[in-house]
Amino acid sequence: MIDKYFTKLPKNSEPLNSKPKEKVAFVEKESLASDDDIIGDPGLRKPIDSYPFEIRDSLRRRYLAKGPCQPVGHEFPFTLIREKNRRFQVAWFKDYEWLEYSVSKDKAYCLYCYLFANNNRSGGNVFTEIGFNNWKDGRRAFVNHEGSPGSSHSGCRMKVEQYRNQRGNVNQLLARQTAAMEDYYRTRLSTVVSVARILLEEGLPFRGRDESAESLHKGNFLEHISWVCKREENVNKVMGKNAPGNNQLTSPTIQRDIIECCAMETRKIILNELGEKTFALLVDEARDCSVKEQMSLVLRFVNDKGMVLERFLGLVHVNETSAKVLKNVIDTFFAKHDLSLAKLRGQGYDGAANMSGEFNGLKTLILKENKNPHYIHCFAHQLQLVVVTASHESESVGDFFETLSMIVNTIGASCKRKDTLREIHNEEVLNQVEMGEISTGRGQNQEISLARPGDTRWGSHYTTIVRLFDMWNSVERVLLAINKLGESLKIRQSAGGVFDKMDCFQFVFIGKFMMKILGITNTLSKILQARDQNIGYALNMINVVKNKLQELREDGWNNLLKEVTEFCEGHSIDVPNMENFVHGRSRKRLKGGEPMTYLHHFRIDIFIKVIDVIAMEMDKHFTEANTELLRCVMCLDPSNSFANFDHVRLLQLAKLYSDDFSSTDIIELDHQLQNYICDMRSNEIFSNISNLGDLAKKMVEINYHTYFPLVYRLIELALILPVGTASVERTFSAMNVVKTDLRNRLGDDLLSDCLVCYFEKEIFRSIDDEVIMQSFQNLASRRNQLRPLKIRRPNPC
Repeated sequence: MIDKYFTKLPKNSEPLNSKPKEKVAFVEKESLASDDDIIGDPGLRKPIDSYPFEIRDSLRRRYLAKGPCQPVGHEFPFTLIREKNRRFQVAWFKDYEWLEYSVSKDKAYCLYCYLFANNNRSGGNVFTEIGFNNWKDGRRAFVNHEGSPGSSHSGCRMKVEQYRNQRGNVNQLLARQTAAMEDYYRTRLSTVVSVARILLEEGLPFRGRDESAESLHKGNFLEHISWVCKREENVNKVMGKNAPGNNQLTSPTIQRDIIECCAMETRKIILNELGEKTFALLVDEARDCSVKEQMSLVLRFVNDKGMVLERFLGLVHVNETSAKVLKNVIDTFFAKHDLSLAKLRGQGYDGAANMSGEFNGLKTLILKENKNPHYIHCFAHQLQLVVVTASHESESVGDFFETLSMIVNTIGASCKRKDTLREIHNEEVLNQVEMGEISTGRGQNQEISLARPGDTRWGSHYTTIVRLFDMWNSVERVLLAINKLGESLKIRQSAGGVFDKMDCFQFVFIGKFMMKILGITNTLSKILQARDQNIGYALNMINVVKNKLQELREDGWNNLLKEVTEFCEGHSIDVPNMENFVHGRSRKRLKGGEPMTYLHHFRIDIFIKVIDVIAMEMDKHFTEANTELLRCVMCLDPSNSFANFDHVRLLQLAKLYSDDFSSTDIIELDHQLQNYICDMRSNEIFSNISNLGDLAKKMVEINYHTYFPLVYRLIELALILPVGTASVERTFSAMNVVKTDLRNRLGDDLLSDCLVCYFEKEIFRSIDDEVIMQSFQNLASRRNQLRPLKIRRPNPC
C-alpha cells in the first residue's frame, strides 16, 4: 500500500548538493499524496495518523490549501434536543475558521485538530473523530474547544500558522535565502507557470518520450522552456544548467502540482461566482480513448448580472454507470467542493434508464433527498429521437437514408475518389461562373465535399443532403467512373446499383422533402445547444417548429412537387405521371387491394405520413411542455408585452419551490406580482424584450431585481431549468483533444484538471500568475519561498 505513494526521480535529474537520501525523501514527500486522498466530508475521513508517515505532510498541506469543509447553502436538518428542534447555524462558519460540518453525519469537526492533534487527547476526540452535534450549546462548546493559549487546539492552530508561513520554518531559516536567490527563484517559477499555462490553454501534452539532455524532442514543456531561455537572457541565467540541481522546477511532479493549482484556482472563481445561489446539475457519461468511463459535471446558474452560465467543474472516473454509483460519486464530488444538494433546483440528463428511471434512476435518488430539483430530459436528445423515429416509420425514408450512406461510403472509400469528386465539382463551379449561372464573391463557392452523416447527430444528415444536391452532377459522374473503371467487379456493380437508386424520382423527392424537414428541425437543434438558452424560449421555438410543420403539411405539397419536378427535368430524370398506378413487380396496393397511384404514394404514404409522425412524436417526447411546472414558467415570458402572464399560475410556481418561498413570501409575492406586471407593461425599457434571459439582465442592469426580489427569484428559478446537455457533450469533445491515443495514460485527476483549464479558458486566462504561484507554494513544502506580492484578483464574468 505504501509503495504506490513513492515516485522515482527523473533520469536526467542532477544530483543535489545535499546527501542522496535527503533528496529522495524530499521528492517522495512532495509527490506522495494525491487528490484522491483528500476526503471532503470530515465525517468520512480516516485519522491523519492512520496514513503512512511519508505522506502526512503532503496531506496536511493539501487540506489547508482546500480549507475547511463548509457546505455553501446547505439546509441543515433539525435535531430534537431537550424537547426543542435545534440545528447547526451557518453563522458559526464566519466566527470559527477552523469549523467543519459533515453533511453525512450532521456533526461539526475541527480541521486544525484533525491535522495536528495526533495522540494528544486532552479535551477528547469529539471534534476530530466522534463529531459534535449538541447544537443548543454550540457556541459555548466551540469556545471551550478553543480554550486558553495553552490548550491543545491553540497548539494545533499555531502549527497551522507555521505550516502556512513556510518562510519562517526551520528549513528556510537554515537555508539563509538571500534576496537575489529569491528573485532567481521567482523568475524560474514564473517562467515555468507561464509555459504551463500556454500548454493548458491549448490542450497540449507536457511530457515527451525521451526527456534526456541529448534528446531533440524532449516534449512541449521542456522545449518551450528551452525556447524561452534562448530569447530571454534574464531567464537563461537562472534556468537549466544555471539553476541549482535540486531546484530545477521542471520535474513531472512539479508539472503536476502546477496543473493542479491552475485548476484549483479556476474552480475557486467558478464556486465564488456561484456563491450561495441555487443551481442545476447537468451530467452525462462517455468513454475516453483509454476505454474508461468518465462522468462530466456542469453547473447551471444565474450570476449577479442576470446572465445564465453553465460552468464545467470536472470529470470523475466511474467504474460502473448504475444510478447508485453515480449518486455516490456526485455526493463525494459535492462534498469535495463544499456544494450542497439542498441548493439544487434542476437536473438535466439524457433519457437513459439509469439517469431518468422513475424508481431507481439518478433523478429519483436525488429527489428522495431534495424534492426541488425538477428533472428535464435533454431537449436536443428528444428532438433527435423524433427524427430517428420518423425515418424508421416510413420504409421509403429508411431506404433513402440507407442509399445516402451507400453514396457517401462508395465515394469516400478512397482518397483518389474524393480527390476526383473535388476536381469535377471545381470544374462544374468554374463552368457555372463562366456561364453566369452563379455569382462570385468573398466566401462564396468554397471547396466542399460530401459530409459523412453521424448516427447521433442528425444535423449532419441535413448537411449531407444539402451537399449532395449541390454536387449532384459531380457525384453522378464519379459513380459512373467507378462503375466503368472500378478495381473489381463487385465495386463496379455496387457503384452502378447506387447510381440507379440515386437517379430516380423517388430518391430526389424524399431528398428534397427531408431537406425541408431537417432544415426546420436543424434550426431548433442549434438553438437548443446554446449555453445561455432558457426553457421559456425553447418551448416557444418548439411551438414555432410545430406550426411550420403544420404549414408545410397544409400548403407545402405543390411547391415541393414543383421543385422536385424541375430538378428532375434539369437532370434528365424521368418524372412519373401522378395519376398513373405504381408499376413493377413490387407494385404498391391500397388496403382494399386496388393499385396505388403515384400521387397517393408520394403525398399520402410519404409526405403526410412523415409529417404526422414527426408531429405526433414531438407531442410524445416533449411532454414537459404539458406539465404544470413549465406551463407556469411560460407565464413569465415577456414576449408580446407579457401576453402569457398569469397571476394565479405564478403563485402556483412559487409553491412548487417550497424551500425558496415561505408562506409569508407567497403573500408578499402576490402583491409584488400586481405591481410588477403594471410596471413592466407601462415601462418602455421592457417593451422590446422578448426573451426571459434578456429580461433578467435588464432587471439587474436597472436595479429592478431589488424592487421585485421575489419575482426575480422566480425568474432565476425558471432560467436555472436546463434545456439540454450540450455543454456536457462539449466537454467530451474537449476531452478527446486533451486525452489522445498518444496521451492515453493521462491520470483521471490530471485529465480533469487539464480539462477544466482548457474548457473554462476565459476564466483561466483571467487568473494572475501570482495567484497560481502562491497556490503552488502552499500545496507542498518547497525549498525556496516567494515574497508575498500584491495580487490582481480576476473579475468573474
